[in-house]
Amino acid sequence: MAIKIGPQPAKRLRKKARQGMRGYPVGTIAFYGPDNRRASKAAVSCIQAEGAEPELRRWFSETADVRADETILAEIAAFLKQSSAHSVAMADGIIGCPHEEGVDYPMGEPCPHCPYWKGRDRWTGELDPA
Repeated sequence: MAIKIGPQPAKRLRKKARQGMRGYPVGTIAFYGPDNRRASKAAVSCIQAEGAEPELRRWFSETADVRADETILAEIAAFLKQSSAHSVAMADGIIGCPHEEGVDYPMGEPCPHCPYWKGRDRWTGELDPA
């Protein structure tokens, strides 16, 4: 069953993610921010079948946390519904800098705009041992 859109898109997306793998198409949701407190970017993809190229969309906010922006969350839910996503995989927290390596700054270097993430593991948030 595809995602339902209602008055609480954040709740619906979390519920769909908790259900686990229920088949393709699969939607993925990842949040990125300049630090571990505010997500300024949401990257959402839909993969129609195993091995297929994902369709990727991004949402940004200069001031708000995209995880709490009802308009952005409703648009994410609408994108996943339009893509007929049966499963959703969503990271629990912010998993790194919103800037793209090789696009916004040189490959192999830390982001000059987000010092919080320099030397930090994106999954645990812990500083990597030096």
